[in-house]
Amino acid sequence: MRSFEEIEALAARKKGGTDALAALLAQHNSPKPTEELEATGDDRWLAMFTKCVFQAGFSWKVIDQKWPGFEEVFEGFDVARLAFLPDEDFEAFLNDKRIVRNAMKIKSVQANAIFLKDLAAEHGSAAKFFARHPATDQIGLMDVLKRRGSRLGGNTGQIALRFMGKESFILSGDVVNALIRDNVIDGTSMSKKICGQSRLHLTIGKQLQVVPSTKSAEFWPFRSAQVINFSFSFYDGKQSIDS
Repeated sequence: MRSFEEIEALAARKKGGTDALAALLAQHNSPKPTEELEATGDDRWLAMFTKCVFQAGFSWKVIDQKWPGFEEVFEGFDVARLAFLPDEDFEAFLNDKRIVRNAMKIKSVQANAIFLKDLAAEHGSAAKFFARHPATDQIGLMDVLKRRGSRLGGNTGQIALRFMGKESFILSGDVVNALIRDNVIDGTSMSKKICGQSRLHLTIGKQLQVVPSTKSAEFWPFRSAQVINFSFSFYDGKQSIDS
């Protein structure tokens, strides 16, 4: 495995030098402290999940432009109200031009409202659950998002966590290609079984290490056979700085 210094040097060369890389990193916010995440309303978690679901496979610019309409249509993403959405409201959403009228994604809003309502019943609030979940166990957190949420598997959930300020990694295409390049994973064999055989942990401080894992990853149907705990600042969902 390459050291962190080598990866950083590669990124600097690709982005025009050390100063240019530093300027790019400075554009991105650091992870929020646990207390701040806990104080975030569950409605904001539902709003971010919804935004990332609608952005997936679609123009982010269009969703950004329409977002005030989403906030109006879904009434500020009130979790309690949307969890018990009547059928007539769903039909109205399908005909409302203020939002993107994708039936399956609209249905995910209610499903994720129910998901967050259940987390709140279990933990006091959904925000407390996300805030207190260990950053060292993002795989477990992604498992929860995939199993209990709607359309929150893969990069969608990862990007939502990042945008909410949760310390987390994103398995971008560039990250996966970098793992293949350094022979950390086999690009020809990406089965779920392989995913559980080892875990890649990037110590933000300095060194890349491969840490054996006995934890099953049957939940993880992604391309990567290992998981990279990547620097918070290196990917913002739109632009990858290292590859």
